[in-house]
Amino acid sequence: MIVKLVVQVRLLPTPGQAAALEATLAACNEAATWVSEVAFTRGEFKNFALRKVAYDQAKERWGLGAQAAQHVIKKTCDAYAALKANLRAGNLGRPGSKRYRRAAEKPVSFRPEGAQPYDDRMLSWQIPHRTVSVWTVRGRVKEVAFTASPQQLATLALHRRGESDLLYRDGMWFLNATCEVPEAPLNTEPVDFLGIDLGIVNIATTSDGEILAGRELNRVRTRERGLRQKLQKKNTPSAKRRLKKRRRKEARRAKDINHKIAKHVVAEAERTSRGIALEDLGGIRERVRLRKPQRATHSSWAFAQLGQFIVYKARKAGVPVVHVDPAYTSRTCAECGHIDKANRVSQAWFACRSCGFVDHADRNGSRNIRARAWEVWRRGAQPTAPAPPRQQPGGAGRKRRITASDARCVSPAL
Repeated sequence: MIVKLVVQVRLLPTPGQAAALEATLAACNEAATWVSEVAFTRGEFKNFALRKVAYDQAKERWGLGAQAAQHVIKKTCDAYAALKANLRAGNLGRPGSKRYRRAAEKPVSFRPEGAQPYDDRMLSWQIPHRTVSVWTVRGRVKEVAFTASPQQLATLALHRRGESDLLYRDGMWFLNATCEVPEAPLNTEPVDFLGIDLGIVNIATTSDGEILAGRELNRVRTRERGLRQKLQKKNTPSAKRRLKKRRRKEARRAKDINHKIAKHVVAEAERTSRGIALEDLGGIRERVRLRKPQRATHSSWAFAQLGQFIVYKARKAGVPVVHVDPAYTSRTCAECGHIDKANRVSQAWFACRSCGFVDHADRNGSRNIRARAWEVWRRGAQPTAPAPPRQQPGGAGRKRRITASDARCVSPAL
């Protein structure tokens, strides 16, 4: 088994090389927009069928090479496939709505600086020298320098496979290279599980009682949200530019913190020969109803991204990961199993009304997540288990019975 990763390196082109790269992206995306119009007019969105009507003209009109023209057509087909998937999933509104019609009733268009895929015929790496040779519409551009960390260089040298994407963002050039990293052997006999409770005030709390991102981060998020609101009220061109820049900055910060949390969690689980227990938060935004002041805070952190980072890092390390039903983990006593809404006396503290057990609320929740994952693992978690059902509490003083359907294992079965 392998894990597909994307290693991003920054290019350091000279002014002449940068001009050639810019002209190439502009030509490829202009050609892709034209191919999209042809596909939309003819109703033909299959790769090989579209090549018959667009390949020759795309090459001649925009000066593309054979491989570049094929990638332009494939990129267009992929864009329509993604559009159809979003329409079916309801991500662009209901059928017949204004947003739905705006997306479905006109051809897909591509930005001049949109990413362009490159294969090994168009792009060659000289990793020891930290340079690449890139095809452009102005000919082959050689010895384009790039910068990367030693770890990235080692990953590229050992595991790079398939295509790379050339992209331009915020005045900088990047290459996103696909790497296929083999998984470590799965630990099929974990001694226990490390439960992770995800929350708004504390982003992640482990069953060991460790808070991985808490109030300091939330103060920064609150300050950023206030600045964003001020810029939105101004609504001037310069304010819009600053909003766009800040949005990317916030996304980069969240991604960086999520990477650090995931790395720490997986390293701790691997060091102690434990598995990782996560909440299955699929559809949480549709299930939870919040007051308007709470919506921005609830939706402003990428919990799904954090979960994905933990899963792929765990696969690389051979650490088993189990997703459990999060229902009533915040109301259940980790000591006696008593379930009561009154147990959660405040956001920060948990006090059991049955046995008197007192603990930090997030740590108590993470211990419940750990216990559910351990019970399910011992009974034999299956990677194809159905999504956990929403269950009602068992009543005062009764322990909630945990079954195999309460979890979804993302690692191979025992």
